[in-house]
Amino acid sequence: MNTAVVFPGQGSQRIAMLAELAAEHSIIQTTFAEAADVLGTDYWAMSQAGPDDVLADTRNTQPLMFIGDIAMWRLLKEQGLETPVAIAGHSLGEFAAMVAASALTFEEGLKLVAKRSELMAVAVPEGEGGMAALIGMDDDAVVALCKSLSGSRVIEAVNFNAPGQVAVSGHLDVLQKLTEVAKEHGARKAMMLPVSVPNHSSLMRAAGESLCESINAINWQTPSIPLLQNATAKVAPSQEVFLSTLREHVYSPVRWTNTIQNLRDHHNVSRIIECGPGKVLTGLGKRIDKALPTLASETPELLATLFDTQAEPA
Repeated sequence: MNTAVVFPGQGSQRIAMLAELAAEHSIIQTTFAEAADVLGTDYWAMSQAGPDDVLADTRNTQPLMFIGDIAMWRLLKEQGLETPVAIAGHSLGEFAAMVAASALTFEEGLKLVAKRSELMAVAVPEGEGGMAALIGMDDDAVVALCKSLSGSRVIEAVNFNAPGQVAVSGHLDVLQKLTEVAKEHGARKAMMLPVSVPNHSSLMRAAGESLCESINAINWQTPSIPLLQNATAKVAPSQEVFLSTLREHVYSPVRWTNTIQNLRDHHNVSRIIECGPGKVLTGLGKRIDKALPTLASETPELLATLFDTQAEPA
């Protein structure tokens, strides 16, 4: 079976995440303890106690989800998961994918993510930026609506998550306006997201450019697993292109629909495993292609099912 592994990003965090698995598998808390030694923060305690607003602060969300993703990757490997034919991560999850593909070490990735979170948190004054989700409009219609509302403010379609599901990023006031008028333009639902910064929008350009200093300081390796990058939904043809695309990651779009389609069409993937807390990417996968099995792994029951079906398509 050709398996791909995908890693979730911000928005999948929740209180008590991975608690059931941690009770049965020590590798979960061992990974969080390793991260605490590096960053000096007990993210495991934070993840179990919350509150929600603490977990939603991007300074906490990013390291928290990155650690959770890698903890799950280590557990899947410990359970006998064969090397996937391809790998990808949604937004922040791309950094976990890079560690899983041995492009950089866990410690290097952790420090890079922590720096990313700090830069993104201060890129826009608190309370001025955010994200919203639109359900039921096609991509072009969302792009056009954002353009019509922008004026002197920033509002951009940034996460093309699934057919009819697009996340928009920018200034908070115009995002709120968007949620008020979206149904008049064909949206079934429009809602603000629990994200404290305008991810992947042009408002993040300064943060992305500052992050390049940290990116350039890492001794990067060629990914050992084909890694589809968010901005292109493709595997970079060279290490030079890989790093060039990564340097623009923070303010480039997430082309998730195309990523899943390319995993199917160009990497012959017959099954996708979501590696990390939550089931967000599993849900998106079903919206993109119902015939392509996408399996979550965040509980003991899901983990058992995953390996029961490893030999045969679900």
